[in-house]
Amino acid sequence: MEGAGRRRQNAIYRAGVLGRRPAVPTDFAELERRARKASSAAGWAYVAGGAGEGRTMRANRAAFDRWAIVPRMLRDVAERDLTSTLLGTDLSAPLLLAPVGAGQLIAADADLHTARAAAAAGVPYIFTNQGGTAMEETAAAMGAAPRWVQLYWSTDEALVDSLIQRAEAAGAGALVVTLDTTVLGWRPQDLNLGSLPFAKGLGIAQYTSDPRFQELVNTHKSDKSDKSGKQEITLQAIRSLISITRNHPGRFWANLRSPKPRASVETFLGIYSNPRLSWDHIATLRERTRLPIVLKGILHPDDARRAFDEGIDAIVVSNHGGRQVDNAIASLDALVRIREAVGPVPKIVMDSGIRTGADVFVALALGADAVLLGRPYMYGLAIAGQRGIEEVIANVIAELDLTMALTGIKNLAEITRDVLVPRGTLSS
Repeated sequence: MEGAGRRRQNAIYRAGVLGRRPAVPTDFAELERRARKASSAAGWAYVAGGAGEGRTMRANRAAFDRWAIVPRMLRDVAERDLTSTLLGTDLSAPLLLAPVGAGQLIAADADLHTARAAAAAGVPYIFTNQGGTAMEETAAAMGAAPRWVQLYWSTDEALVDSLIQRAEAAGAGALVVTLDTTVLGWRPQDLNLGSLPFAKGLGIAQYTSDPRFQELVNTHKSDKSDKSGKQEITLQAIRSLISITRNHPGRFWANLRSPKPRASVETFLGIYSNPRLSWDHIATLRERTRLPIVLKGILHPDDARRAFDEGIDAIVVSNHGGRQVDNAIASLDALVRIREAVGPVPKIVMDSGIRTGADVFVALALGADAVLLGRPYMYGLAIAGQRGIEEVIANVIAELDLTMALTGIKNLAEITRDVLVPRGTLSS
């Protein structure tokens, strides 16, 4: 039987006979190298960069190296099943595309490319709250394909309600509330460039397309740079103004003459995330949405227990790809502790550090029900647009399928802790 792994291999090798190579590299190191070459300095800093000295990013990868897969033989694995169901969403593989903000830094219409690629590949896409395309348009690009929607909790509660209602109307299968970005982490790569995409009108389309946000913009009072009301004019200021104007809904020349695009950016920067976010806010969600609720950014067992005690449907164990707290616990290490604390039943998704199909296998064995893929698909986007994303997804799923076959595993339920050993025990 030809599973996902052999189908992908055969497609590549058959094309190779004709002198054609994959649109994106099949190994992560080369994928990353070519994506960096294809990206702008600001785009690369934002997508590939991390907090502080990058220790959390490195820890995310080192955590996978501490586990070894122990293959078993003679298991008749001709037929394998990668399917599952998560919160009512059917998964063709235990993989969803993570929400990645400000994708316009990598490619114009990044959200639409990602949506179409996810639909073509048959994996759900979690719409980013910080996208460059309104969720309604992104949903239309996916047709009936599954999607979830991310929520950043604004300081304006009416805006929170509006975003939730729009997510429901857009066909979201779940609401993913990101908890770990109530303030931006210390990100030297962005800071060294003085580059914040939102300040240039990038990644705020969910807001500028929102009726409640427009009400807030209409009552906004501009913050002048000095008491005289004069603003410094530089070449970069002009470029930023052009970016703000181009990325605001409406026609460019009309926007250029209007104060609204700049007022929208200023309004967004003032309200986009709420540092007062608490469990009291989360407790209101059941009255505000009919969607399954997922909390993203959980790293401590006590927070995981509290989430499930509060009736939350699932959590995402995530350190935001190492972008928020430097020297934080690796997501994979947190997953192990949390799964042990909450038991086998609660639904847990793992995010941060996933690069390959073998990584997915290890995360599932350590207790994840599914994983989120982030940077790799953005790198595919940088290199080859929608096709690049599709190939990255296909490669990860193919390697997962082949890892299962070569380990004697027929379905996801058989991927348990028993298939792993701590690498440090091998010499004892």
